[in-house]
Order: sequence, then structure tokens, then C-alpha cells
Amino acid sequence: MSPEGKALLNIVILGFGFMFMFTAFQTCGNIEQTVIKNFNSSEFHGSGYTSMSIIYGVFSASNLIAPSVVAVIGPQLSMFFSGLLYSGYIAMFIYPYTWSFYTASVLVGIGAAVLWTAQGNVLAINSTDSTIGRNSGIFWALLQFSLFFGNLYIYFAWHGHVHITDEDRQTVFISLTVISLVGCFLFFLIRKPEPEAAPSETSEPLLPTEISEIKACKLLVTKEMLLLSISIAYTGLELTFYSGVYGTCIGAMTRFGQDAKSLIGVSGIFIGMGEILGGGLFGMLNKCNRFGRNPVVLLGLITHFVAFYLIFLNIASDAPLAPEAGTDLQAYINPSVGVALLCSFLLGLGDSCFNTQLLSIIGFMFRDNSAPAFAVFKFIQSIMAALAFLYSNFLPLHWQLLILVLVGFLGSLSFFVSEWLAESSRLDSDYDSI
Repeated sequence: MSPEGKALLNIVILGFGFMFMFTAFQTCGNIEQTVIKNFNSSEFHGSGYTSMSIIYGVFSASNLIAPSVVAVIGPQLSMFFSGLLYSGYIAMFIYPYTWSFYTASVLVGIGAAVLWTAQGNVLAINSTDSTIGRNSGIFWALLQFSLFFGNLYIYFAWHGHVHITDEDRQTVFISLTVISLVGCFLFFLIRKPEPEAAPSETSEPLLPTEISEIKACKLLVTKEMLLLSISIAYTGLELTFYSGVYGTCIGAMTRFGQDAKSLIGVSGIFIGMGEILGGGLFGMLNKCNRFGRNPVVLLGLITHFVAFYLIFLNIASDAPLAPEAGTDLQAYINPSVGVALLCSFLLGLGDSCFNTQLLSIIGFMFRDNSAPAFAVFKFIQSIMAALAFLYSNFLPLHWQLLILVLVGFLGSLSFFVSEWLAESSRLDSDYDSI
């Protein structure tokens, strides 16, 4: 097999490993607030929103040390051990206690920082300037199959259930734990690429441990990363909305009938369909795109704005904060399941537009410092996700949508400028090589 073929195989294995792991974890995040509301125990006082806020807060802080961890034990072992922490968090829901719930939240936050820094490094060292866009799209599409399979299982497991029993919960989370562990062990199939697959990475060690944190801090204050930080911040806010808030809103709408809880799973499936379509399409067509990354980001922005407007019309404003019994309130139109699921698809499609292009431009602009660059990316994204989960505890839906609209608009503008800088840099490099 050629070096390029081996590198592509590594990307595919990486995508499948993340697909299995996040089939478990994203499904867990999508349903945990609903599960907690239905949990019968006077000893448990946890909040799904608070847990996710802790995860992303610790995730953000841990990105400062993640490059060194990856440097010491390598990206393969880093992903494996981080994956075990994810599996532990999921397994905790089988018999949850408040102390174990929040302790696991801290641990998975640390693991997430190491996992995604290692993922970014594997993506970069298995890509060239001409394949980074394609590989980003392939990885993203495979990753987002996790939303399809996990939520399809939730739909069939909870169909017609008005209340989630202890047996329902335990069956689901035992299954998700096993699925997560399968993903962890897949990482051992990834092989170190041959030098031809990543020539720009072979002239120096993978990650100089003594300066990795310094590199990350320096990258954080460069004009390129400062511009991209607004776009990255938006993906953090949007991640919170589609992965935790929107599913909870759908499940709380009593006007959707007895199937409202199972519709959480269907919503996740439609989000996954949008993610898969966007990631696969924009990854495969990367070489054919003569107009750069900006049109894809613009499509993502328009798609999200349409989804936010329809959600504003369709979902009651108090849905994110509703008790176990749900909300009987109506928004501005008669609540429609079809509109709710269309919005799920649009959320996924728009999210894939932003994330595939961010992965591509960061891999292109910071190729020689891939691990610190992806650590900064996840630092910004996770701190904004933590902030969003925190305000989701008390902000009504329409205020959350307004925040997304404002930050999304500013983030798109900043991305357009970043793409112009990247293209100018590429043209200057081509000119100097003549």
C-alpha cells in the first residue's frame, strides 16, 4: 500500500474509532438531562447542564497540558486512555450518585482535552496541504454517524415511554458503555505514517515537550488564531445547543404527545444526517472547490439562521427549563414535529459546514504546530461550550437563540478574513517557490 493509502486508512480508522466512542457519548449527552429528571432517588441531586458545564470547563483548562501528554505517551495511547475516561462517565449512569456524577465530569473533561489534541495531531500528520480538506471531511462524516446509530437506538428503546424507568436507563447505559469501549480499542489499529505521507512533519520531533505549552500560548495571541477564535467560539455555543439543549426542548414539549421522549432520539438522528451529508459532501468536493472555504461557511450560517428562526416559532420559550412533566405552552405556531426535525437536520448541516472548514484551515495554517494549534482550538471551543451549558440552566430559549445569532454572524465575518489571510499566504508561498 502506498504511503498516501496508509495515511488515508489511518484517517478512516480514526473516524471509526471516534464514531463508536461518540455514538455512546453524544447519545449520553443528548438524553442525560431527561434521564436525570426521571431518576427516582432522594440521594441524587445532579444536573445534566451543570455536568456538561463542568466537563467543558475542565476540558478548556486541560488543553494547556494536553500537548505535553500527547508528546510523552504518543497520540495513540493518549486517545485510548482518554477513551476509557469517556467510558467511565457513561458507565456511571448505570448506578448514579451525585459525587460520582460530578467526579466523572471532571475526569472526562481532562480526557477530552487529551483526546482531541491527539486527534488533531493524527489528522495533521496523515495529511498534506492537498488532502487536509478531504481528510477533515472524511473524519467529520464518520464521527457524525455516531448521532445516527445512538439516537436510532434511543428511539426504539424509549418509543411510547412517558417515564424513563431505572431498568430503561440501565439497559441503555450498559449498551453505550460497551460501544464506547469498542471505539477505544480501534485506536490501536492506527499506524505511524511513512515520511512521504507528511513531509513537513518529519524534520523535527512530533511534539517538543519543553515548549508545547509555550507554543500553544503564542499561537493563541497570533492574529490568525484571534480571528478564528470568534468562529471557534460559535461552534462551542452551537455544540451545546444541538447536543444538549435542543433535544431536551423537544422532549419537554407535551404538545408533541406521548412520543415526545422518543423524539429526542429521532432529533439526534436528523442532526447526524445533516452532519454526515455536510462532512462527506464538503470533504469529497474539497479539491473541486475553486472558491475556497468561505462559501461553505456562508452556507452554514444561512442554514443555522433558518433553523433558529423556525425553532423560535415552533418551540416554547420555557422548554429548556421545564420540569419532568414538560411544558404545555405554545410558541408562535402550532407545534409541529416535522418542523422540529427539519431544524435538527439544518443544525447538523450547518455545524458540519463550520467544523470541517475550521479543521481544514487550522490544519493548513498551523501545519508545523498541529498539536498546539488543535489544543488552542479545543480550548476556545470548550470554554464557550461550558459557558453555554451554564447559562442553559436559567436562560429561556429565545435568549439562547439570540446569542447564537449574534456570535454566529460575527464568527462568519472573522472566518472570511482568516480565509483571505490563508489564501494570501499560500499565494506568497507559491510565488517564492518559483
